[in-house]
Amino acid sequence: MKLLIATRNRGKFAEIAEALVSLHLELRGAFDFSDVADCPEGTESYEANAVAKALHYCKATGLPALADDSGIEVDALAGAPGVLSARFGGEGLTDVDRNRKLLEALRDTPEEKRQARYVAVVALASHGKVAGTFRGEAKGILLSEPRGANGFGYDPLFYYPDLHLTFAQMLPAVKRQVSHRGKALALACDALRRQGELLS
Repeated sequence: MKLLIATRNRGKFAEIAEALVSLHLELRGAFDFSDVADCPEGTESYEANAVAKALHYCKATGLPALADDSGIEVDALAGAPGVLSARFGGEGLTDVDRNRKLLEALRDTPEEKRQARYVAVVALASHGKVAGTFRGEAKGILLSEPRGANGFGYDPLFYYPDLHLTFAQMLPAVKRQVSHRGKALALACDALRRQGELLS
């Protein structure tokens, strides 16, 4: 059975594909459909963005679609950048640029006040309708300099105290067990196992 992963980010696609490997699906990415325009992201919520993307690609391609929206919420920044995490600092920036912007915003924040959490919401759409949404969170601390070369986004700054590693220092299989996206995807996988008709 086919499932479209509604992202053009190949790092995110690979992470999601690994989480779904036990389902033995034929996975496609949004990058396989260059004729389908991107779905604009709003500022309402992670849920609203994930649902909009899943429905957009489901209706445009006729395939069941899985989409996620995620962000990092920093206590010292009153929960920012949050739903705007992928656009933090402006359009066209790289992950390195955004990490640098976040460090600048936290320049005068001491380590004991650098608590943050990653949030992810995964949405499934099939036959033009929402089939379910699933949420995951991970709590950590933002470092003052990046560590690790794995992952993407803010992973090099996001330190997970229980394992004494940043998300960028973790092997993918380890990160999947504790990350916000990994937790949301595990719930989505359970739903797909129970309701195989979602992909028919």
